[in-house]
Amino acid sequence: MTQKVKNGRILINNEWNEAQSGKTFPVLNPSTEEKLADVAEGDQADVDRAVVAARRAFETGPWKKMSARDRGRIIYRLAQLVDKHKDELAELETLNNGKPIFETKNADLPLSIDCFEYYAGLADKIHGDTIPVTGEFFNYTLREPAGVVGQIIPWNFPLLMAAWKLGPALATGCTVVLKPAEQTPLTALRLGELLVEAGLPPGVVNIVPGFGPTAGAAIARHMDVDKVAFTGSTEVGKMVMKMAAESNIKRVSLELGGKAPNIVFADADLDAAAAGAMMGIFFNQGEVCCAGSRLYVEEKVKDEFLAKFKARAESLPLGDPMDPKTRMGAQVSEEQFKKILGYIETGKREGAKVLTGGGAAANKGYFVKPTIFSDVKDEMTIAREEIFGPVVGAMTFTNTDDLIRRANNTMYGLSAGIWTRDIGKAHRLAKEVKAGTVWVNCYNCFDAASPFGGFKQSGFGRELGKYALELYTQVKSVWVSLN
Repeated sequence: MTQKVKNGRILINNEWNEAQSGKTFPVLNPSTEEKLADVAEGDQADVDRAVVAARRAFETGPWKKMSARDRGRIIYRLAQLVDKHKDELAELETLNNGKPIFETKNADLPLSIDCFEYYAGLADKIHGDTIPVTGEFFNYTLREPAGVVGQIIPWNFPLLMAAWKLGPALATGCTVVLKPAEQTPLTALRLGELLVEAGLPPGVVNIVPGFGPTAGAAIARHMDVDKVAFTGSTEVGKMVMKMAAESNIKRVSLELGGKAPNIVFADADLDAAAAGAMMGIFFNQGEVCCAGSRLYVEEKVKDEFLAKFKARAESLPLGDPMDPKTRMGAQVSEEQFKKILGYIETGKREGAKVLTGGGAAANKGYFVKPTIFSDVKDEMTIAREEIFGPVVGAMTFTNTDDLIRRANNTMYGLSAGIWTRDIGKAHRLAKEVKAGTVWVNCYNCFDAASPFGGFKQSGFGRELGKYALELYTQVKSVWVSLN
């Protein structure tokens, strides 16, 4: 498998380079703990070179002069190339991240392809307005690209998050310096090869693997980066925002953590809700910012529902991510593995009851058993802090008004789930819950056309759909005297 990993270098100006420092870092397979590749460790010097290339491409390169329709054609060619190599990319993602090949083939890759296709079609539909102002004037707006953008992507959906960031940036005419997570840079680097093959002009997308405190911070504080987009933890998001403010007040968009309430009413289809709760917390090993990690179950169906949920969790095929039958793989790294196990021990210590799971699942590889806690209280650590693993805390409720207060009593506001057959109740709760996405009788549904982003400390700005164009464009008002 490891011979497939051919490229561990930095992409600048459509050329592959070693880091200026000569440093590399190892990238591991989390299911075996074996090394997959050595990758160039970019830092400030490499980011500086990448920004120079991106600035030149934005100001004077063919990208600036290219028609929007031609930009769209290049993005569409990229989508076709990703589709052509989808099996290879799915395997590479699974090797590097630890998620099941079933998920990479049926979720990560199709959603990535859809995202590039969507923005390919949107590229020539970005326009301004004419405005009927007072007086003898003709007023119109132009929607222009934001400029050089820095994009810092996470390790839980490496290729998909690259697509979410690159799609709208390229459609609007921006140029990019992309930093993949140090744990999972391999699909981003392979994507870089496909970008060059698709015909992207030199300097339009530059990819600098490296670590957050060096390469990531260099992007966030760079004086010649016009906008930075970050997906990751709330803690690091605050640092990115501070660095952006202290440098050149660059524009910022943040997609951060979550602690989503997943609410099951007594009138719900409990089998569907149990399946949805599974998807909500065990998909991608729970390494999902919108994971339904706070499970609120109406008191009168608590025992029945939790029995169904427990049975499903205990039958979940966990193991070798390359096995097509596997539905839960390894956590991304030893650090994340130990963090999750630490939260499980904290839950036990604070008095929550382990209904199933509650520990490591293998002697080798970073596998954690799907874990359900019952008898969880709102003030417990596992009910307040983002675990980012396959751990859910079940709580009960009897009063809907109190439920809404409890569901909203968090610093996060990324997503929520509601399970009920009462459509009126569903719409009322969808309005009351403070979250950027609300799923009713479903969970973890995504589409390139539908916006995604958070309230409160889950961040701001919306990715996907036409809404993402706001992140990568500036509006210019033009006044023309008619006298």
